Amino acid sequence: MTTNPSDDLLRDVLKGAKSFACVGVSPNPVRPSYYVARYLSLKGYKVIPVNPGQVGKSLFGQEFRGELANISEPFDVVDIFRRPEAVPEIVDAALALTVRPKVIWMQIGVTHAEAAAKAEAEGLTVIQNRCPKIEYQRLFGELRMGGFNTGIISSKL
Repeated sequence: MTTNPSDDLLRDVLKGAKSFACVGVSPNPVRPSYYVARYLSLKGYKVIPVNPGQVGKSLFGQEFRGELANISEPFDVVDIFRRPEAVPEIVDAALALTVRPKVIWMQIGVTHAEAAAKAEAEGLTVIQNRCPKIEYQRLFGELRMGGFNTGIISSKL
């Protein structure tokens, strides 16, 4: 089930994707959506920011779009940083695109069973209640222990 995706599925999505449309991403660097999008950008993914309140601005070299329909080029993943009640509209917008994304990815705390089932019935992969940044770090060995277990011993106490 999409609320508990296998590591193989997560790895395949992260290896296969080239671009993320991040719906609800904030330009505020203290917001989780910002640092997740920034991380994805630093890992080489094209990050297309989608936030109607930020149209006219840019983030990580890409102009903010007001909605998915305003993205002219194909993209692989819709990464949703919105409340669960906003998910059905976002899924419907993704399904209405001429070139559909392959994946609907809902961030930690975001699930919507009906919208997920609808997207899956249309052939999309759905991941719920997960963060691509955390999963990337976990699956590709980048998790850090904040100074613990680093094998470094300081001679200065």
